[in-house]
Formats: sequence, structure tokens, C-alpha cells
Amino acid sequence: MGKDKDKEERETPGGQETMEDSAIQEKDAEEGKASAIQEDAEENGAPDPDKADKKPAKKDPKDVQIEEMQDRLMRQMAEFDNFRKRTEKEKSAMYEIGAREMIEKILPVLDNFERALAAVPEEEKGSSFAEGVEMIYKQFIKTLEDAGVETIEAVGQQFNPDVHNAVMHIDDEAYGENEISQELQRGYKYRGTVVRHSMVQVAN
Repeated sequence: MGKDKDKEERETPGGQETMEDSAIQEKDAEEGKASAIQEDAEENGAPDPDKADKKPAKKDPKDVQIEEMQDRLMRQMAEFDNFRKRTEKEKSAMYEIGAREMIEKILPVLDNFERALAAVPEEEKGSSFAEGVEMIYKQFIKTLEDAGVETIEAVGQQFNPDVHNAVMHIDDEAYGENEISQELQRGYKYRGTVVRHSMVQVAN
């Protein structure tokens, strides 16, 4: 009897440890199975119950108001930029129109300078008066050139209705077909735009 009791006492602790280990292994197996099922469900696109219950957070009214104000500000800035560009374009166009009108009024004065110089007698061309008038004329031309005014080439050029105005026609074998043989009134451009057409005589 004493031996059986001792044997039973020795076996009992070992038996308890075996049962506890078995319970732990079963728990780990269940958890591993559940984890594998969840991973498989995520890979197949199955909805996550935890995520499915979550709803999108509602925006704070203040945040919504800030976004609306930012959008309104951006629109107003874009409208102001368009207004500024349009105003600058209109101002530039008005300046061009005003400059052209002023140049058109000045050109007759320039014509008179040229007529005065052409009318100076040959024996008086070296006089101080004639030289003074010529200096003023050259200064006048230089000022117009600096402002963007340029003369239109005429004599020896092919007739171009865009820049020339033919008022006379002659037949002369010394000139080519539609070649300008004489300039009756000089033409001018302002920044590439014709202010006054050249009045010319065209040959052949």
C-alpha cells in the first residue's frame, strides 16, 4: 500500500502538467485557426466586420465654412486677375490709338519741313539758316524713330497695296513690272502698323 501511494503521488503531478499543456495547445490551435480564417477573408475581399461598422466622420461645420470661404476667395482672385489683364490690354489699345492720332497730326508738319528743305536754292544750301533747318528736321526724324515711327520704303520697291497707294502710272522700260518709280508723299508706320500709306507712281 505504501508503495502504491507513493507511485500515485509521483504520477499525479505529471498528469496535471500533461492536461494543462493539452489545454494550452488546443487554445493556440483555435486562435491560429481564427486568424487564418480572418486572413483568408481579407485576401478574398470579404468585409471586415470591425471596419464595416465604422461610418465616415462628419465634417465640422466650421471646417465646411472655411472650405467655402477659401473657394470663394480663389474665385474672386481669379476674377480680379482677369479684370487686371483686361484693363491693361484696354489701356495699351487706348495708348496705341492716341499715339497713332498724334502721329497723323504731326506728319503734315514733317512734310512741310521736307518741302522747305527742297525749296532752298542751291547757292543757299550751305548757309547757316539752311543748315539750322536741316538740323531741326533731323532731330524731328530721330524723335519719331525713338517713339516707334518708321518710314515706308518706296522708290525701287515692288508695289504693295498694303503699304503703298498708287496715284499715277507710267510705261517705262527702265523700270520693272509694278516697280515704284517715284514717291509723291512719304508713308509711315507706327510699331509695324501703317499710319499713312506712301503715295507713289508705279511703272509698267
